[in-house]
Amino acid sequence: MSFGVASSSFLTRFQPMRTPLLASERIYAAAGGLLGLLATGLVMHACLGPTANAPLLIAPIGASTVLVFGVPASPLAQPWSVLGGNVLAAVIGVTAARVIPDPLCAGAVAVAVTIAVTSLLRCLHPPAGAVALTAVIGGPAVTSLGYHFALVPVAINSLLLVAAGMVFNNLVRRSYPHVVALPASPHGTADAPPELRVGFSPSDIDAALERLGTPLDVERDDLIALVRHVEEEAHRRLRGGVTCGEIMSRDLVTIHPDDPSALALRRLRERALRVLPVVDERGVVHGAIDVSIASAMPEAAVRDLPSIYFETAGEDTPINELFQLLSRGRVHEALIVDAKMRLRGIVTQTDLLAVIGRAQLAKGSALVG
Repeated sequence: MSFGVASSSFLTRFQPMRTPLLASERIYAAAGGLLGLLATGLVMHACLGPTANAPLLIAPIGASTVLVFGVPASPLAQPWSVLGGNVLAAVIGVTAARVIPDPLCAGAVAVAVTIAVTSLLRCLHPPAGAVALTAVIGGPAVTSLGYHFALVPVAINSLLLVAAGMVFNNLVRRSYPHVVALPASPHGTADAPPELRVGFSPSDIDAALERLGTPLDVERDDLIALVRHVEEEAHRRLRGGVTCGEIMSRDLVTIHPDDPSALALRRLRERALRVLPVVDERGVVHGAIDVSIASAMPEAAVRDLPSIYFETAGEDTPINELFQLLSRGRVHEALIVDAKMRLRGIVTQTDLLAVIGRAQLAKGSALVG
């Protein structure tokens, strides 16, 4: 792999993750954050008054607000995580500040212990790290409070924010505290409903999570419910027939007819490609080449190279029609084109095998059910 390809692969890790939020959800999150934090501050002001020794709001509560109203279904945003995580972090931070004289070391130890303790007590909450650090380096206004800091303002801020989150989120029909309502047995027994006894099981989810080896910001029951819905949608789609457009690869590596053969050969080898489509600036397919052809004439332009034999199909073509084309042994992939021969994607034998496997799983589940 060249340095350029390796660098590109590394840099893609820093791209923003896609968040499939509806516009209404973004509005709810912003409005909830505004009203929730404002209500928390106003109640604190009413209870403590303007001359209170303790701050009315602490900065980490702003981060808690983002979780409570931005991702109310997240395990990190649940009431126990907010209240337990923040209060424990405050106690740990005050203790670290008293035991360790150096603020830098005390802050680092406080955050580390907070992560360990809150994860063990199932109240991991990212803003709690900021609470622990604030208890150490918050200055005289914070350090003078001692352990009272854990009660006012931390515990009161957290309680008021959770209460605001419960009111607002449920008013806009967002479950908070979030509980997954799994289907119950029609007979009131501990057995799962019949339709949930086939396909994957919760133990499969546990095994997959263990194999993944990294924690996910999602409840196990949420994940089970999500995979159930995905499974149902996939079965419905597979039973309705699959087209080339649904399974084709769309992010394609191509070569222009005016490019040198050496460039085509480099792309074939760097990407471990069997076939490289020759496509002009309009996206029209002019042919396809492989390693043997590109290496035979390295000084020539791609347009001067002979094209290998290739098959084409449309996006609406049922994949059943590709089985015969790709099972003859002459080609291992089909170029998916539109009516003007513009390249839209590629379907390989591997793509077809994957669909067959999924279809067999769907068929087996239906038969067992």
